Amino acid sequence: MAELCSLAEAVGELVHDGDSVALEGFTHLIPFAAGHELLRQGRCELELIRMTPDILYDQMIGVGAARKLTFSYAGNPGVGSLHRLRDAVEHGWPRPIGLEEHSHAGMANRYAAGAAHLPFAVMRGYAGTDLASHTNVKPIACPFTGEQLMAVPALRPDVAIVHAQEADREGNVQLWGIPGVQKEAVLAAARSLVTVERVVERLEPRPGGVVIPGWVIDRVAEAPGGSRPSYSLGITDRDNDFYRFWDKLSRDRDEFTAWMEEHVLGNGVASGGGPECRNP
Repeated sequence: MAELCSLAEAVGELVHDGDSVALEGFTHLIPFAAGHELLRQGRCELELIRMTPDILYDQMIGVGAARKLTFSYAGNPGVGSLHRLRDAVEHGWPRPIGLEEHSHAGMANRYAAGAAHLPFAVMRGYAGTDLASHTNVKPIACPFTGEQLMAVPALRPDVAIVHAQEADREGNVQLWGIPGVQKEAVLAAARSLVTVERVVERLEPRPGGVVIPGWVIDRVAEAPGGSRPSYSLGITDRDNDFYRFWDKLSRDRDEFTAWMEEHVLGNGVASGGGPECRNP
């Protein structure tokens, strides 16, 4: 069963320099606290994997922790560009970064193949698009009908990190709301960490809830507010002001660096929570 421990202990045990790391959570349940702990522990040379790189990955790329980004859509949701990612791609600051871009459906199918321990998934996407010639997909013929399809390679991250609302004391976790690919990422990864808003004695069934059993998870860490400035449906709210604030702050290298030093790298946030500062 999953072991309950502190966030710092879990990151220290599970994540190594050079790992491929998927910090997943779609729209909500984005594991900001875990990502910040990776940075405080100085993890580097990471391949960051995520369907929708949010401002968490903008922060991680901006401090030079990533060598590659595998993704399907990169943006500050509802606001615009990720300026630290853009600076890394266009100017190599603070270091050059490799890119592997896919569609949402392609990433979801890649996770599903990894979770099923299959080498690839087959889908109808990519065909007829420019993306097919710029990423890692291959045409394949259906052996039964001859239809031309696309094969996408399985995603098998070294580490998957997701956030959820609750865990029980046996390490079973439950999330509800927009599920994303959290369960697939955990099942596909060699090692996994789930941060949770709270630990309860017993998980109560929730409409649309997804339970990830403790026997497929390595570590569970209680991290109240661990998705801020994103949100955990039913427990915390999305900080829209911070997302707008980030668009302005992240345009400037010096302002970005100073903010990260004060609020993340310098332990300016609690070990379980996301950034507290909106407009300093």
